[in-house]
Amino acid sequence: MPGLWNDLQYARRQLVKLPSVTVVAVITLALGIGASTAIFSAVSPILFEPLPYPHPDRILAIWNVYHDARSEVAFGTYYELLQRAHSFEALSVFEPWQPAMTGPTQPERLPGQSVSATYFHVLGVAPATGRDFVASEDVFNGPKVVILSFRFSQQHFGGPATAIGRQLKLDGDNYTVVGVMPGGFENVLAPEAELWTPLQYDTRQIATSLNSWVWGNHLHMIGRLRPGITRSAADHELLTIARTPWSEFPRAQWASMRNGFVVDSLQQDVAHTVRLALLAVMAAVMLLLAIACVNVVNLQLARSVQRRGEFATRAALGASKRRIVRQLVTESLLLALLGGAGGVGVAVVGVRALIVLSPPELPRLSSIAVDKAVFAFAFAVTALVGAIAGLVPALHLYREELLAGLQQVSRRTVGGHAWTRRILVVAEVALALVLLVSTGLLLRSMQRLLRVDPGFTPSHVLTLQVQSWGHQFDESGEGDRARWRFFQQALEQVRHVPGVERAAFTSLLPLSDDPPVVGLYGAHFENDDPLGGHTVFRYAISSDYCQTMQIPLRRGRFLDEHDTAESAPVALVSESLAKRQFHGEDPLGKRLHVGPTDRPWFVIVGVVGDIKQHSLALDEPEAVYIPAEQSWFADPAVSFVVRTRESATGVAPEVKQAIWSVDKNQPIVRVTTMENLLAITEAERRFVLILFELFGAVALVLAAVGIYGVMSGTVTERMREIGVRAALGASRSDLLALFLREGMRMTAFGVAIGLAIAVAASHLLVSLLFGVSHLDLLTYGGGIALLAIVAGLACWTPAWRAAHVDPSITLRAE
Repeated sequence: MPGLWNDLQYARRQLVKLPSVTVVAVITLALGIGASTAIFSAVSPILFEPLPYPHPDRILAIWNVYHDARSEVAFGTYYELLQRAHSFEALSVFEPWQPAMTGPTQPERLPGQSVSATYFHVLGVAPATGRDFVASEDVFNGPKVVILSFRFSQQHFGGPATAIGRQLKLDGDNYTVVGVMPGGFENVLAPEAELWTPLQYDTRQIATSLNSWVWGNHLHMIGRLRPGITRSAADHELLTIARTPWSEFPRAQWASMRNGFVVDSLQQDVAHTVRLALLAVMAAVMLLLAIACVNVVNLQLARSVQRRGEFATRAALGASKRRIVRQLVTESLLLALLGGAGGVGVAVVGVRALIVLSPPELPRLSSIAVDKAVFAFAFAVTALVGAIAGLVPALHLYREELLAGLQQVSRRTVGGHAWTRRILVVAEVALALVLLVSTGLLLRSMQRLLRVDPGFTPSHVLTLQVQSWGHQFDESGEGDRARWRFFQQALEQVRHVPGVERAAFTSLLPLSDDPPVVGLYGAHFENDDPLGGHTVFRYAISSDYCQTMQIPLRRGRFLDEHDTAESAPVALVSESLAKRQFHGEDPLGKRLHVGPTDRPWFVIVGVVGDIKQHSLALDEPEAVYIPAEQSWFADPAVSFVVRTRESATGVAPEVKQAIWSVDKNQPIVRVTTMENLLAITEAERRFVLILFELFGAVALVLAAVGIYGVMSGTVTERMREIGVRAALGASRSDLLALFLREGMRMTAFGVAIGLAIAVAASHLLVSLLFGVSHLDLLTYGGGIALLAIVAGLACWTPAWRAAHVDPSITLRAE
């Protein structure tokens, strides 16, 4: 311990002796360690840490396979699996529930879930106060009960103890609070949910009506395996059930299970949409850490060259190589600890920035924090970097004859160090090129994506989702008419707001968080095969919707105010659907069914341009637009779209008041502009691009510092040679070209290696690219050119210093 203390004291003095070098090394390490630690804090809870439930590996997500893609399941499917599947301790289905809570102030929409009674049993978590749901409550027209989140109980009832047994007025009904979840409960399937209620589906409709809501593929399903049952065994059982239908369990065509199921662990299912993006970001930050480590190793090598006389003197006085190596490693570890301490500060700031920049769909966002696991990661990285930074110079030291350092010049020693440092710079350039190419690919992809035409004009468009809740809208013919009257009256009031140019509403809003499956319906044209058809987006719209959104008309006419419930059913179809179905024939006057086939035919009166529904990167163009009043049911919530003459957000308060002037108890949510929705849809790509841009910029700076350091050290070590060359007639331009060639030669080697790595690494980004090949020549050429320019600038100063050496002074000093 006394020896270690002496080593630390000596290391401190050495670091203080060269403050500029120490500061550069600490900042470099802080950036590398801090960035990697911050990213690890985001990736760890999503990809590596087990979910916060008992035996989380036994919780599975189960998806139906429909049209070769995974989709939600129907309640009828869940009901059959509940009776036939024996691999599961419990199965549960759920869907979003957004009840309206009315009170003395504005109506409030609450985020929640409608769940089957076994939902919390599958997760393995029970209410901390009160009780869980029981099977007798999850029946048609069962009791109105609700379980609250801990936070909600505190906000509205003062705490869990006083919430049990209290009443909440939701959607016009009184719900009794029967339980409150624990304060630390993390609901990974719906993080924003504040309350839960039983589904209460009518199981009688499973056999009597295949067109009822129980056969819609809109439910998420999860299950908890029995102890000792593997996922593969459960998967096999589900496939067997799918392929052996029983007569007592009818199946709708779209829920036939003919393609089986997709079964995945809940951990992987929660992260599947962001897994590749997070892995790409993690790989990028590891490259940045490697570049930082290389820079510090280079600094340590340069310092060890300058100290070779000191090492030789210590050896002559009796110090062993082992003792000197220990001193070097101690200095590197102390340097790494300083960098690690700074890195933790960078990580804390970085985590806060990550939370702000993260896309809304990033799972487990609330779990991102600098916790014990993150500190352990930072410590491990710090120790590894410190050990590497100390061992590389130490290995060189072990191969040297220390007493040779007592001589004034030791070209072999200097040359050996120089070659190692050049190799490290080549590696640094290669890694920097990988980051630059990756950033360029993402940037080009984002540019292409933002040039995609969404099919409508998003500027100056305000959108609001308007709910319709209450017993006046009960499920009946009169209730549907009441909904249409409310929406139409509210629309008329909005049209009279100053600054509003046009206004309309739609059942499905493009590029919004409306679940796409809710708007998907089967469409059957008059001459279709009875077993065929198309899956289309169904838009129930008011007149003026297409004009408000500025969706172009290709043929025929738009829907107008004459298309009412009493007039003949009419429809608009998208251009792609018309081309696919009619192959150049005139679609006007042709007939189709949308949804139920037992209702009157819709007659096509117009063809409109294609729009992007879910994302700019996805082609989902097949759509049918019908008048809202001619739909077979009234949507409980619609999105108003308001085109304004000036700022869209400026009229939002007046538009809300206009709607509430018709019915003040109806909640209005998701008040935003179409331009904002357009940006949100590509938030994941923007998030990854911002991180890569940041990493790429830091990597470029570090590569420049590394090249500059090596070239500066080379000029210093070769000062006598430079003086001799100048004395023998070498011009300044010759000397300048000599050292520029040497620096650019290292850069060229690094570029060649980096190209090979970049080509292989770019496969990780394929899922994030749009309209750009991962082998895009322009991107690779731009990355190489940028790196070459920066490398040239980094070489210029040392080369200029070499070209201006005074040979007389140099040789006199020699």
